[in-house]
Amino acid sequence: MKRTPFSKLSFTMTGNRGAALEMARSRIVLLALVFIVAYTIVGIRLFDVMILQGRFWQDVEDTRAVEAAVQTKAPEAVRRGDIVDRNGAILATSLKTASLFADPALIVDAQETAKALAALFPENTYENYLEKLQKKGRFVWLKRNLVPEEQHAVMLIGDPGLAFQEEYKRTYPQGQLAPHIVGYVSRDEMGQAGLERAFNGLLETEETVLKTTLDIRLQHALRQEIANTIDIFSAKGGAGVIMNINNGDVLALVSLPDFDPNKREKLDGDQIFNRATLGVYELGSVFKIFSTAALLEKFPDALSMTFDAREPLKRGRFTISDYHPEKRVLTVPEVFMVSSNIGTALMGEEIGTEGLKAFYKKLGLLSKPDISLREVGAPLYPRPWRDINTLTASYGHGVAVSPIQLVAAVAPIVNGGLQVTPRFLKPEGEEEVTKTTAMRVYDEQNGEIMRSLMRLVVTEGTAKKADVPGYEVGGKTGTAEKPGAKGYDRKRLISSFMGAFPMSAPKYAVFVAIDEPQGTKESYGYATAGWTAAPTVARVVERMVSILGIPPVGVATAETQEDAEDMGAKTQLIAQPVKGQAL
Repeated sequence: MKRTPFSKLSFTMTGNRGAALEMARSRIVLLALVFIVAYTIVGIRLFDVMILQGRFWQDVEDTRAVEAAVQTKAPEAVRRGDIVDRNGAILATSLKTASLFADPALIVDAQETAKALAALFPENTYENYLEKLQKKGRFVWLKRNLVPEEQHAVMLIGDPGLAFQEEYKRTYPQGQLAPHIVGYVSRDEMGQAGLERAFNGLLETEETVLKTTLDIRLQHALRQEIANTIDIFSAKGGAGVIMNINNGDVLALVSLPDFDPNKREKLDGDQIFNRATLGVYELGSVFKIFSTAALLEKFPDALSMTFDAREPLKRGRFTISDYHPEKRVLTVPEVFMVSSNIGTALMGEEIGTEGLKAFYKKLGLLSKPDISLREVGAPLYPRPWRDINTLTASYGHGVAVSPIQLVAAVAPIVNGGLQVTPRFLKPEGEEEVTKTTAMRVYDEQNGEIMRSLMRLVVTEGTAKKADVPGYEVGGKTGTAEKPGAKGYDRKRLISSFMGAFPMSAPKYAVFVAIDEPQGTKESYGYATAGWTAAPTVARVVERMVSILGIPPVGVATAETQEDAEDMGAKTQLIAQPVKGQAL
């Protein structure tokens, strides 16, 4: 076909239009791509801000909420100071542990988690755990102080709502050995009894070591011997104290029944009750130590005095009798040796009401003991105090004190006259009290006489079973009827022995009381102190001298023979074997 000029022009116009259209199409596609990219960027940004970052900040807030809850409910753990005995043996310490809590808002499956927890820790039920896991708050305790095996088992549950808080758990390595002295703490490590309570502020604010006067070896010996006596005589309980009478160091203190402070879930009041410091009791004839000492203080010639014990003593509507009457006139040493209530009551009359009260007060028997422990009983005594009360109080009837108070009052009678206060913490570098640091409350020479009389009770009197050859044990027995709703009950006794040794130079006091002992075939039916408490003290002394490495005094040295002859000249004593078993 032959092209004409018109055809050429038409072709040119068509080509220009197509190019223009192609260019327009390209620009539209490019613009569309720009918009697509822009919208994509905007969409990605919106997804980041609204979804990804929203979840991140929610997680942060959740974490902060849990941390805040933990800080509110369980403040940062601070290790409580240790308590040790005088030789460094640990009595109480704190171990780091993990405690389990939950954030209910983060629990994934409350039912399955509750089921798993109930299987691990059956002390709580499935319902209990489920209730805790569905609470509205952000923090709830599930179990405190887990062992590593328990913590590992919880982690295997795998629920993100379960977490751990580091805490310290108070533990008592000696178990039941000294719970009434050491005490125990609450779940939050606040002292609840004993030294834990008395020095709670010191123990919780300073990571220190509280060094006590206790000797855990002596504590074990005392506890074991009292427990054996309770078992043999089917007794209700018992108490005991070992104290250094020169400086007041309490070396051992026992109250039975007792408890393990590591396991306090099912305790009764009798186990927690501290019979040695909180309980107050009428301890009977051990009080004759004080009335005899008061007589020596008032009358320089007291050893030459005699008292008629042939018949029961009648004063008004009251009659005072002897448990095993001698039915004869007795010297002061004999009154003390055979434990005559009649003779002692007559001595009380000679001393007088005001004189005996003043002497008891001077020894601290009429006021609450000032010791570190908070569990301290106040003494009970007649108010008003009449003349008849003077007679009965002279042999321990009507006056109730704690064992620790009795030991503290006896100390100056036998240590040379110096007052000491029982203490449970040992100052570094201090060994003995001196005349410049202790107040004198009793005459030293009269104290020598009292030591001789107390030794006589063991060698010739009511406490022969307390003797330990070579160690000069001295003391006084006491058997008291317990008061009840209908008066004093002869079948319910507290039998006790207040001992000290060696009497030529006393250093240690040992006291044992047995609550409601029952007579046995071996004791011929007796449950008095001579059969129960006195032999217990002897066994304790035998173990003490072995533990502490105390050598025997020696029975027949020139010095002790001279002292014995001198004492015999002073007392002009006619020592006779005691028939039966006196109080």
